[in-house]
Amino acid sequence: MLVRYFGAARAATGVDEERLPGGRTLSAVLADLRARPAATAGPSLAKVLDRSSFLLNEVALRDPATVLQDDDVLDVLPPFAGG
Repeated sequence: MLVRYFGAARAATGVDEERLPGGRTLSAVLADLRARPAATAGPSLAKVLDRSSFLLNEVALRDPATVLQDDDVLDVLPPFAGG
């Protein structure tokens, strides 16, 4: 699956996007991401993920038991500030 990072998630990973294997639940993917060492001196990815919302193929994803497939696109959207 393609995982795309925005805002603070991009800063925490150091990349705009990456490919991860599908066939796992959202909660399993997030657990793997949370276990990664920090890529930058900014906020840890685990802290960013705790505040983020997620889109699966451009639709809000709220069920952590949803199984993500190889051809899916998962967007990680941390809270945005602005005016």
